[in-house]
Amino acid sequence: QRYHYDPAGHVIRYEDGQLVQGFTRGDGETGDDITQNLRPLRAIPLRLATDQPPRVLEVRGEAYIAMDEFAALNERLSAEGEKTFPNARNATAGALKQLDPALVATRPLRAVFYGVCALEGVGWPTHTECLHALRAYGLPTKQPWSCRSMAEVLDVYTREVVSGYDEAHDARSRVPYEIDGIVVKV
Repeated sequence: QRYHYDPAGHVIRYEDGQLVQGFTRGDGETGDDITQNLRPLRAIPLRLATDQPPRVLEVRGEAYIAMDEFAALNERLSAEGEKTFPNARNATAGALKQLDPALVATRPLRAVFYGVCALEGVGWPTHTECLHALRAYGLPTKQPWSCRSMAEVLDVYTREVVSGYDEAHDARSRVPYEIDGIVVKV
């Protein structure tokens, strides 16, 4: 089954704290329902860790396989005489579209969440507070930097994101999975 939605990432929907649906970014217009393939993943809670969940919470994020776990996965597949994957992104996308959730459970899939698509019953005044709440609910997020001025933003950007423009040590090099780039939200 295909679903229309914003193609910026994978989306997971909770209703009254319970996971009810997940879908892929698809082709940029419609995404595939992957709900059954999310259920065996430890990185994605079936129930939010709160006694007072929002009525509706749709979170946007990315599924991934860490680079070291990808190497181990390919070694295992090769040892079993199976076809290996060319890269971790293909392995992740392929795993999420499997027809057998038991096979998905054998893949070292993780997730990181970075935004909210729909929300009912609760709200946060800042994006930073939203990310802290998502983490408190049991959803993996990246720890945000909180800046109080544009000077602080520029300082953090120079030190932490681009590391003095040293590509070998910039923020991209510290992410444990394959990426095209870093998004900085101000």
